[in-house]
Amino acid sequence: MNPQAKLISTMSLLLGTSITISSNHWMTAWIGLEINTLAILPLISKTHHPRAIEASTKYFLTQATASTLLLFASMINAWFSGQWDITQLTHPMSCVLSTIAISIKLGLVPFHFWFPEVLQGSTMTTCLLLTTIMKFPPITLFYLTSPSLNSTLLTLMAITSTALGGWMGLNQTQTRKVLAYSSIAHLGWMTIILNYDPNLTLITFYLYTVTTSAIFLILNTTNTLKLSTVMTTWTKIPSLTTIFMLTLLSLAGLPPLTGFLPKWLIIQELTKQELTSTATAISLLSLLGLFFYLRLAYCATITLPPNFTNYMKQWQTNKPTNPLTTIFTSLSIMLLPLSPMMLTIS
Repeated sequence: MNPQAKLISTMSLLLGTSITISSNHWMTAWIGLEINTLAILPLISKTHHPRAIEASTKYFLTQATASTLLLFASMINAWFSGQWDITQLTHPMSCVLSTIAISIKLGLVPFHFWFPEVLQGSTMTTCLLLTTIMKFPPITLFYLTSPSLNSTLLTLMAITSTALGGWMGLNQTQTRKVLAYSSIAHLGWMTIILNYDPNLTLITFYLYTVTTSAIFLILNTTNTLKLSTVMTTWTKIPSLTTIFMLTLLSLAGLPPLTGFLPKWLIIQELTKQELTSTATAISLLSLLGLFFYLRLAYCATITLPPNFTNYMKQWQTNKPTNPLTTIFTSLSIMLLPLSPMMLTIS
């Protein structure tokens, strides 16, 4: 891809995200989302592979549909209440339509169908952008409109997202699709607490972003696209593969790693709200995701491919390790002791 075109797309991506997260008017938020969509399309289709073109087409159609619904919801709300402020979402029809529109943008169940396919047709770097920075503006809109949204609808979508994200990730052999369904399952955790403590939604999203960024950077360094290829990464960079296992367990939410913090806080808050059955259901459903994280960790660190002939093992990968990988992996593993300070700041 042309460096100038890549620079323009990246800068537009940052501009669109900044406009949406800093706006309090529906039109400026919508403009930011549109800039984001148009900026990421060249990055998805830059390989010129038919799968990449298909992914960019699917992404454009779903995002255009979501943007249309969001604009329609804001116009209905402005028509009946005279307010264009994002926090003044009062009309019931607007609340439902905006929830559907933001869910399509995020990839929540039952609007998840586009997300795994788009990730499968993209490069690892583009997948990293799609699972992290591209989800920040819709999460911000959810955060701003959270008092007006229907808690029953959000809880239902959250439970089904966690269930389907864990269930569909079980039989995947492509690492990008595994992480796509992992993202859907984590979105369920973010959505279920949205009505009761929106700050927890943001904390969960931030920690998920750190952990997922670490995993994508490691996979990009080792050039790992399939589960069978994960088995050969141990001979390339053994230390990085060990860190990869710990990062996966952090994403699964096992203590004493960073990923345990948001799930612990969400379960605690749901219990305070007397939603013990909901907390129990989402905790049990997260065990489905734990299985495929453990399978990835097992393939990466314990399983070695069968070798019937003598050959020279590759102990050094050709790619230099990105400095960001070190930062994100350290944060995704060792951030739990700082949880009291994080809660005080939030």
